Amino acid sequence: MSRAWLLPEQIADVLPSQARRIEELRRSLIDRARGYGYELVMPPLVEHLESLLSGTGQELDLKTFKLVDQLSGRLLGVRADMTPQVARIDAHLLNRQGVARLAYCGPVLHARADGALASRELLQFGAEIYGHAGLEADVEVIDLALDAIGAAGLDGLQLDLGDARLLRGVLAGVPLDGARLNEFAQALTRKDVAALASLGAALPASARDALSALMRLYGSAEVLDAARAQLPAREPIRGALEDLARLADQVSRAHPEVRVGFDLADMSGYAYYSGCRFGLFAPGSSVAVARGGRYDEVGSVFGRNRPAVGFSLDVRALSDLASQAPAHGAVRAPWGEDEALRAAVRRLRVEGHTVVCTLPGHEHEAQEYDCDRELIAVDGRWVVRAL
Repeated sequence: MSRAWLLPEQIADVLPSQARRIEELRRSLIDRARGYGYELVMPPLVEHLESLLSGTGQELDLKTFKLVDQLSGRLLGVRADMTPQVARIDAHLLNRQGVARLAYCGPVLHARADGALASRELLQFGAEIYGHAGLEADVEVIDLALDAIGAAGLDGLQLDLGDARLLRGVLAGVPLDGARLNEFAQALTRKDVAALASLGAALPASARDALSALMRLYGSAEVLDAARAQLPAREPIRGALEDLARLADQVSRAHPEVRVGFDLADMSGYAYYSGCRFGLFAPGSSVAVARGGRYDEVGSVFGRNRPAVGFSLDVRALSDLASQAPAHGAVRAPWGEDEALRAAVRRLRVEGHTVVCTLPGHEHEAQEYDCDRELIAVDGRWVVRAL
């Protein structure tokens, strides 16, 4: 028996009910971003590999599907993340001198999934600000991220804050290449004490002690006081802790329903981030529903180094956590060739109603839409009545 209809591992079809929820959520997210003044961009699904991977580190390289362009012979990549593409658009196509607010939503494909149960095909939504180095941009991005999650009806959110400058400050003066730095970042993110001890065996005692302290610095507001006491008094560290305190204060005042915590060892996306970073968690989920932060170096490989901060999320994963929306009400109409009937159906659809015409012999079949009204003939006129 042929198995050609089977899909690759961790790739799945989206069926009608879920597809409707995903599409409605996608529209809501784009509307939220537009309400903040973000302009929608649509980068291509594939482009030259070196452009897709510029400045992103090994992790994204391993996630990117690669293929040869039959027209040019050059190596192409299927995007695994849209941020490098948006940075390229800001640097080379828009080329604005002031602030640019950009949003996007589209499919991305991972050669390797983030987990055993994770999908390799995501619908990535994101929003980014280019051109402002101040913390005001970070605050706006977190506000928008919280509003975006709110569009899915989630509450009880936890915001975890961290900063990439802390690791760089702890290891300042220690000669390490980028690959080695990334290994330290991964060990800290995993809270892998043994791996961190092994990696740091040859480091000065002060650096080993600071790394060990960083591993333990997670929790509520007192974490920042502990960090000031336990980490080296270096400018990158002082600046990071001051910014984290300001961000936490701004979020707590604007969104008192959100629990704010700190995980100073979380270096997720270390190759990207240059400053404050955050993760948003829903109750009962150990995987962030949205991640973001500041990545001021992302445009440097395109010849235009601009301050940048943003966030992204997987719309499909978010829809799985969202509260179940009721089926849309619809109008049930008979199928027929009567011109007045056909005109009434067209008019209702133009007005924004869903009209489901029951084909002959299928009058009692279930529909994705909940028909709570019907179109019937009364005294020679077609009118809608409640069921």
